Amino acid sequence: MKVVITGGAGFLGFRLAKRLLEIGELTGPDGNKHAIDAITLFDVGKPLEKLQKEGVTIKAVTGDISDSATVNNLIDRDDISVFHLASIVSGGGEKDFDLAMRVNLDGGRHVMEAVRSRAGQPRLVTASSIATFGGAHMTDIVGDTAKQTPQTTYGITKAICELLINDYTRKGFLDGRSARLPTVIIRPGKANAAASSFASAVFREPLTGVDYTVPVPEATTMPILGYRAIVEGFIHLHELHGDQLGDDRGVGLPSHTVTAGDMIDAVTSFDSNRQLGQIKMEPDPFIVDIVKTWPQDAEWRRAQDLGFPVDGGLDDIISHFIEDYLDA
Repeated sequence: MKVVITGGAGFLGFRLAKRLLEIGELTGPDGNKHAIDAITLFDVGKPLEKLQKEGVTIKAVTGDISDSATVNNLIDRDDISVFHLASIVSGGGEKDFDLAMRVNLDGGRHVMEAVRSRAGQPRLVTASSIATFGGAHMTDIVGDTAKQTPQTTYGITKAICELLINDYTRKGFLDGRSARLPTVIIRPGKANAAASSFASAVFREPLTGVDYTVPVPEATTMPILGYRAIVEGFIHLHELHGDQLGDDRGVGLPSHTVTAGDMIDAVTSFDSNRQLGQIKMEPDPFIVDIVKTWPQDAEWRRAQDLGFPVDGGLDDIISHFIEDYLDA
């Protein structure tokens, strides 16, 4: 079977592709396990690394997800699964409303329509976000039954796509699932336009000897999860039988609730035998105004009942980052 990963050149998309090559198989539209014989990584740019595995055709395709013909050309088989991760992130969406609508909303619809055109109701896993929650009436702890009143353009587009996934599935057009992600840490490389990118930089920069200025107050609180558990969560969600999800196809992934101060304490006290960069605090009003609209805590009883994986917390996540990116 074939797998398409939109956002495949990005951090999570590329790690997902590597993990799928290790696993070697997924459940197909017929409900049976099938060997993966093709993976297409679709993005606006090429991956920095090349993947290869005997017997698997791996392609990196660049293009514009807001172009329906481009998306249709990607999703060209009935024995297919799609992981839709491509997105304009939070900070970028606030700065360019039209781009966020074109990529996140129109692009998402194009992916759904392309999957719909294939026979057998292929599985489509989309990346949603805890940013779908927000507003004056947001509860202190959000979960799968909380009302979604997002306060960013990014969150709005994610909430709409969650509802579309539910309806496309209800209509029998496809077998859709939405993974509602907490803040993902620790991302390698340079920071992106996500308002939450500080939550990776506060670890990444000091661990590589670079000084870092944290752009939010020390008491800033958010649910987080390590990238390894996120990738395993995507695959776990894909493999669940549709009956286990019912008519609500969005699942909030497990998370740990931490403060910016907790993150600083974790990295400065971690025994890594490294000369750490210095950390200081200097709140950025643009970042603070976005982050304060997000939930500070989340419960994930449904994910727990469905058997989703969770990591051991900040020390585990730091260890994984060092192993995967600094000592690799």
